[in-house]
This record gives sequence, C-alpha cells and structure tokens, in this order.
Amino acid sequence: MANLIKNQQSILEKLGIKALNLMQEKAISVIDKTENTILLSPTGTGKTLAFLLPVLKTLSTENPEVQALIVVPTRELAIQIEQVVRNMGSGFKVNAVYGGRSKSKDKIELKHTPAILIGTPGRILDHFDDGRFSKATIQTLVLDEYDKSLEIGFEGEMREIINELSGVRKRILTSATQGVGVPKFVKLASPVILDFLLEKTDPKLAIKTVIAADKDKLEALINLVNYLGNQPGIIFCNFRDSIELVSGFLLKNKISHSCFSGGMEQKDRERALIKFRNGTSRILLATDLAARGIDIPELKFIIHYELPHSSVEFTHRNGRTARVNEKGTAYVLKWKNQLLPDFIEKTDALTISKVFEKTEQYWETLFISGGRKDKISKGDIAGLFIKQGGLTQEQLGVIELKQDCAFVAVPLALASKLVENLTNTRLKKKKVRVYIL
Repeated sequence: MANLIKNQQSILEKLGIKALNLMQEKAISVIDKTENTILLSPTGTGKTLAFLLPVLKTLSTENPEVQALIVVPTRELAIQIEQVVRNMGSGFKVNAVYGGRSKSKDKIELKHTPAILIGTPGRILDHFDDGRFSKATIQTLVLDEYDKSLEIGFEGEMREIINELSGVRKRILTSATQGVGVPKFVKLASPVILDFLLEKTDPKLAIKTVIAADKDKLEALINLVNYLGNQPGIIFCNFRDSIELVSGFLLKNKISHSCFSGGMEQKDRERALIKFRNGTSRILLATDLAARGIDIPELKFIIHYELPHSSVEFTHRNGRTARVNEKGTAYVLKWKNQLLPDFIEKTDALTISKVFEKTEQYWETLFISGGRKDKISKGDIAGLFIKQGGLTQEQLGVIELKQDCAFVAVPLALASKLVENLTNTRLKKKKVRVYIL
C-alpha cells in the first residue's frame, strides 16, 4: 500500500533540495489547476520535478492500475525520471520500459502494476498491444521533451498511443526548445503555455572558446582536460568514429573515461553512465545521445570537441552543466581557421596558462548479482562491504540498486581484494557474485 506522501517539503528533503525555484513554483501552481499545460524552460532548470510533484497529487492509493503515463524520446531519460520518482519516496510504484532490454524483464516488473509508467513510444506500444494493464485508468499524460517525441519518426507511434487513451484528463508537455508544433491527435485543447525561454542568458553558464593549432584538435583537447583537473564533465562528438579516435587518444594519455553512443548495446550504455556517476570515470565521451536525459548536478563542464549542427543541439549539450542552482562552463573547441556558426554567440577566449597535476583514478566499480527483486536494499549492500569487506563509511562510494543487480564504487586499490573476499557470499537469502565491471 502506498504511503501517500504528498507533503512537498518532505519530498524536497528526500531529494536534498532546499527550495523550489520560481519556474517550478509557477509550473506546479498552473499544472495543479489546468487540464492542458505546455512548459517551456531551459535544460537544467528542474522541469522533471516541476511536473512530477503535481502528477503525484493526482494519484490515488485506492486505484491499483496505471494512473499516469510519461512518454519520453530516449531510454536514458526514462531511466532518469524513474530514478527521480524512486528518490522522491512517494510510496507509489513506478516502472520504466524501453527498447534495448528484454521484454521478459518488463513483464516481470509489470506483474505488480505501477501507478506511474514511464517509457519510450515503441516499447509502450508493445505493452499496449500485449494488454499488460488497463489503459482506461490512465488519467494523466506527460510528453517530456515533446519537441523530440513528436518528430516525424515518432509521430505514428505517438498517434497510436494517444488514440488508445480514453480516460486522460490532464496533459503536460515539456521542452527546452521551441519550434515544434503540437499535432491535433494530442488533443491539447486551449493549453496554458508557460514560457521561461525568453531569458536567453544563463548567469550560471559560462561559454568559453579554446583555439587549437591543429585541425584534429586532439592536443588542445588533452591540454584542456588536464587544465580542468579532476572535475567531472562530458566531451561531445558528432560521430561514433570520432569517439573511437578521441577515446584512443585519452587512453594513450591515461585519462579515465567512459564512452556513450547509439552504437553501443543498451547494457553497456547504462554501465558507462553508472561508472561516470560514481566517479570511476571522470569524463564521459559521448554523441548527442547524452545531450538529453542525463541529470548529474555536480557536472562542472562540457566540451564541444566537434561543433553541434544546430542551435537545438547546442542548447541541449550546454544544459548538461550549470543545472538548477549549480554553475558550469561550456568549452567550444575550434581550430584556429574554423568559423563558428551563427548560433554560437560571442564567447570569452580561454588561454591555458596552467596545467593542474594529473589526478589518478581513485574509484573502481564492482558488480553484484542481486537486486530489488531479491529483497536486497542499499543498506544490505553497505553492511556487506563494511562488515565483511572491512571498508569504512568513507571508503564506500555510490551504490546503485537495480531490479536484478547492483553496482558499488570502491577504492581502486581495494577492488580486487573485495572481489576475492565477497564473491559467493550471501545477501539476504541469495548467494551473489561480485566482480569488477
């Protein structure tokens, strides 16, 4: 039974947030009393929380079916929102479904119907067709980043999904960019439009240009990364081939990093993000696939190794840093003879005069073959590593708990010994394997 936590302050405390910003306060007030809302606000301003808080208020503990459907354009965004809902501690069940993982896993999780279902269009339609849950009970529909989910490639699937939702009473559309029309089949009658995009300059975001002497820009990139020290950040490339080239150069220079692109298996992409979030990798080398749906508040910078093709991509890339109340910097790396596109407005030039001492990799990530379905909690895992592994509280890093497995950040120097001591031990009633990811 859900614990129906509707006290907003209690949820904010669970998320470690002191207070809502003005956009969030206005959005929540309007969404609470409006049937159809369009929320336009820059990336990193907290749109997810702005629509989730009012969505929670619409849920009933007496209804055992799906009550809210959140449709997103990418798997990573689905996973991100699911984690936010879990961290809110609302007591309502939530599940994310998306392509790239076994439908049988979805089937197991959906046996206990969630109140909130998050998913990508194709996978949601699969479950609609299989009749895994009632569609008639869905009263709230959210299209997050609708500028992407209503593009031509998704339009057919989106039309099918919305046509099957007969009970929707509230629609919420969000985006960080303008310019995409809303088709009639969305049934968005007389929406209230909240536009927070008018303020073009973000005082928290600094944009700087770094000039490279060579056309391949690799030496300039290494100098910049070393200059930035051990801060976490993303290097954006346009192509998978570019990622392979840059990755090889980073490895040659002993810079820990993870790669993230559409050419990777979904499992490998998820694990790359886990290692980035827990500090095993301080750099994420990525295509524009990482420009949406990755919310890491402490991300200090992004680097445009290859310049984006449009202002929309530039906006979303930059939105990975300077999120909510944090400051961040976007570095535009250009060859000395290269012209910047018009959408990259005047920036400050950065001259790298000092290179900080390289910081060695400290964390390593361990995989554990047990998760939520085995009734294992983060506390159980912490107890195992402290009591049987001999770690102190300070040596135990980030724990990420999944449905059927878990990942733990531990000091690199202790990783092999921990694997030796802890593999084939028991967590709750399950004997688990432990190995280095």
